[in-house]
This record gives sequence, structure tokens and C-alpha cells, in this order.
Amino acid sequence: MSHPFMDDVANGLANLRIATLRYQFPYMEIGGRRPDSPALCHATVRAAVGAARELAPALPLLAGGKSFGGRMTSQAQAAQPLAEVRGLAFLGFPLHPPKKPSVDRADHLSEVKIPMLFLQGTRDALAEPDLLRPIVERLGGLATLKLLEGADHSFHGSKRSGRTDPEVSHEMLAALAAWATSVI
Repeated sequence: MSHPFMDDVANGLANLRIATLRYQFPYMEIGGRRPDSPALCHATVRAAVGAARELAPALPLLAGGKSFGGRMTSQAQAAQPLAEVRGLAFLGFPLHPPKKPSVDRADHLSEVKIPMLFLQGTRDALAEPDLLRPIVERLGGLATLKLLEGADHSFHGSKRSGRTDPEVSHEMLAALAAWATSVI
């Protein structure tokens, strides 16, 4: 949660007057490499949503996360709706492992009944755009896909695309803020 990317996102959203609550999964807290069980991750997501509601009860609530955190949030929502959460935002949804294209990790998304935003780089090795687009289309009006040209899974621009990291970040945050406004 203290990774520079997460700091930049939280600060960028704060500048757009959007509050954030960052948290870590238990395995990250102890410096482990192997992720916790899905059940523990889902419980962690639920605890974080509860803490956010308690800290800022008057604010509309969105949930989501970067990569694994976003996937665990969507799985938790699919299993049992997160109380008072109005939408889910994914910063680099990990659709498949690198160099192993698959769509199995998206099966649960059809159970999510609130708006979802997928912010993805066009060079994301964990979510090939040609695999993600049809999934988002099948989800209909609940899902929005924003592709960030030239960005990878970490939202770094490429020299070839001519996009700098700050340009990609600005576009990503603007898209997130506009989507949040439309959901709320």
C-alpha cells in the first residue's frame, strides 16, 4: 500500500477531491510472497470496506484495487455484495498470468451487479486487450473499459508510444474521476 504507484494514485485522487483508503492483505503485511487464501483476501476486502464506511459515513463508497487487489475485490463482491459499495474500479485487472492468455479469471464478473471500471494499459501482459474487450462487452452497461495507449500493467508509458508515465497517470486519474462522478 506504500508503493510509489499507490502513493501517486492516492495523491492524484486527493487532488481531484476523491478520498482513498489503502490497506494491505495479511501476506503483504508480513512480507510474504505467496498470496493469502481467497477467503482471507475477501474477508480483508470486507474489513477495509467496513473501515471506509466507518471513517467517512457521509461519502459515497467505491471499491477496487490494483491488480490482485482489484480481482479479490471483484470476487468478494460477486460472492456477496459489499455493503453500500456503488461501483468497482480496477487498476490493471489481472485477467491471466503473463504469457498465458486465458479468460478464466473473469468468470465471476457476471455475478457483479454494480458498475465496474477497467483501467488497462494496451501493453498489459496480464490482460491482453483483445481478450478483455469481449468480457467487458458481455457485462453490458455495468462495465466500462478505458484503455491507456502504450501503458503496461504498472501504467508505465513506452518510449515507442511517446507517452510518459505522468501523461498516462493523468489520463487514468481523469477517467477514474469521471467514471466515479457518473456512478455516484
